[in-house]
Amino acid sequence: MLVGHVAAGLVAKRLEPEVSLGTYVFAALLADLIVFALLILGVEHFDAVPGVTINRAIGRDLYYSHSLLMLLIWGALLAAAWFYRRRYPRGVWFIFGAVVSHWLLDTISHRADMSLVPGVPKLFGLGLWNSLPATILVEGGFWIIAIVVYVRFTRLRHWAGRYFFWIGAVLLTLVWLGNIRAGLDPDPVKAGIGGLIFFGLIVAWAYWMNRLRPEKD
Repeated sequence: MLVGHVAAGLVAKRLEPEVSLGTYVFAALLADLIVFALLILGVEHFDAVPGVTINRAIGRDLYYSHSLLMLLIWGALLAAAWFYRRRYPRGVWFIFGAVVSHWLLDTISHRADMSLVPGVPKLFGLGLWNSLPATILVEGGFWIIAIVVYVRFTRLRHWAGRYFFWIGAVLLTLVWLGNIRAGLDPDPVKAGIGGLIFFGLIVAWAYWMNRLRPEKD
């Protein structure tokens, strides 16, 4: 997923506004930021899947970035770091939940490449990506709902908050639509570098929107 994970950040911001939208989006995308780094290092890998037209790649050993146990650990570490700075217990649970939500959303969308524990061969995946209409309906529907929830919940502090929010949302939608067919670059290093840059920009955009579109009084 792409917009599905960003949507989780938008919804989390509505449920607990004390945490920055940028932090929520970073948390929701943390597993992918880690996997991009591990692809570059050659620690984790993916394979092309012949005959599949939607996102033509499947993770081969996404144990450290995408297994449920590791996401519980990554989520706990990120939440603890945030708590060390902010001292707000309720926010800790929402940040932790945003990180772990990645496993749930990817298990719904991926083919069977999601593990519970590193090294355990049993893999999970409901294969939403096997159907293009279902992918657009489910993930796209969640994205639209999250945008509506976020827009209704926030107010404009500056005119840029209106235009750059919608520019970002449209660009994300277009990249997502292109990605569900094109998938990852077959070169893992290029895929990793491109992913880190693009996802880093998404997180930066979310932090910016948090300043330009604060919650309503």
